[in-house]
Amino acid sequence: MASRSVRGWRQLALWLHVTTSVGWMAQALAIFVLVTTSLTTPSRDVAVSATAMAQVLDGRLLAPLANASAFTGFMLAAATPWGFFRYRWVLVKFAITLVQLHLGIFVLSDALAGSASAAAAGRAGPAVPLAAGSALMAGAIAFQAWVSVAKPWSTTRWMPRDRRRAAHDTAPRWVFVATVAGVAADLAVAALLGHPAPLVSLAILGTWLVLRRRRGGGGARPAAPTRPTPAGATSDPAAPARPAG
Repeated sequence: MASRSVRGWRQLALWLHVTTSVGWMAQALAIFVLVTTSLTTPSRDVAVSATAMAQVLDGRLLAPLANASAFTGFMLAAATPWGFFRYRWVLVKFAITLVQLHLGIFVLSDALAGSASAAAAGRAGPAVPLAAGSALMAGAIAFQAWVSVAKPWSTTRWMPRDRRRAAHDTAPRWVFVATVAGVAADLAVAALLGHPAPLVSLAILGTWLVLRRRRGGGGARPAAPTRPTPAGATSDPAAPARPAG
């Protein structure tokens, strides 16, 4: 079992993950409102102001919170028994997060710049797909929140054979301390620069993934097929309850 100190830092990292995820969704909704306002207002000045504010929110809040949410989620997966590939619901969240980060960095941010230029020229520009994209982003985050609560679906073929041992596969305290410190550092840097630069988070994540691999927790062999069990019996009597967080 993890010590009380480890549990406390892990819960703090989990709290950061939830908080930054909610902030990410809130900023996506705020950008949706601002972009739709620029599309529907008859005033050119309001349209320009709305798209300019959407750009500010994207660079100063949405992108840093998105990076922090993704980083804390990746660290919680890598540093706890959940893993990246052991449970289908974690794997689904992992895939959605990667898609969202790609679209947010390489598609939506550029579209915001184009929308601001178009509004200044009195045109709509890419505001319509941008509004749809920001709404879909918020919806995807809401879906991920439901998945985190419901934890649907079963385990994958990468669940270790020894589930009892896997249930105690929790990182040492310094990993969760570094996670919290990394989020604080990168948010401070983003506030100073006006745009995200998650170098600390990337360094921490990369370091722990390498150390985790050396410890033998980086990959799990597919679980061996189990024999049919009588009615009323569990398929794996040694399987522990789901770990908290």
